[in-house]
Amino acid sequence: MKANYREERNRALDKRKWIIVPDAMPMLALGIALTLIIYFWLGFPWAFIPFLFVIFTLYFFRNPERCVECKAEDVVSPADGVILAVEEVREDRFLNGPAVKVSIFLNIFNVHVNRSPIAGKVAYVFYQAGKFLPAFKGHASHLNERNYVGIVSENNPRNRVLVVQITGFIARRIVCWVKEGEVLQQGERFGLIKFGSCTEVYLPKGSHIFVQKGQKVRGGETIIGRFYNE
Repeated sequence: MKANYREERNRALDKRKWIIVPDAMPMLALGIALTLIIYFWLGFPWAFIPFLFVIFTLYFFRNPERCVECKAEDVVSPADGVILAVEEVREDRFLNGPAVKVSIFLNIFNVHVNRSPIAGKVAYVFYQAGKFLPAFKGHASHLNERNYVGIVSENNPRNRVLVVQITGFIARRIVCWVKEGEVLQQGERFGLIKFGSCTEVYLPKGSHIFVQKGQKVRGGETIIGRFYNE
């Protein structure tokens, strides 16, 4: 059983490292088929339209390698994008107390793969159905469809983060590749949101925050904060 589990996990990890996210394959197959059909039926000028769709799909679902160079207590950005807000809140779902929420807006041209902010164990996964309001709206995080992933640091159980994948007006599907009990390395891919969205990360109150509103960040590379341990 353990050997089978390791083999399945290794296969899953390999797919997460594909240069194009595997979830794009059905769309790519459809786009290529339409391009070929229209090309042989109507000619190149008309086939150029579905061909552009193929190019856009390849671009949107790109899955670049990222080099994580930071300390164990550092928290890296879970997504590419722009910081929408940094605010103190109360988080009762996973952190169970005062927290700092960092909101990241992803436009349609950003890499949409989500990465683990810390190295640790996935202790909480929960999907919440909801609406599809524009992701840059402040109340979207409370009303939109979203998925929660709580991770506990492998070095200190007190250090934990909650990452929230949130859909937007265009984004209509959240993909999460991990389950409770899995162990993630810092910067490891764990899911994506299709076509424009918002990703939030909650840190315990007292954590040092290194980003501010309007700043651009890169998933798996930009250090957004650091745990404070007395």
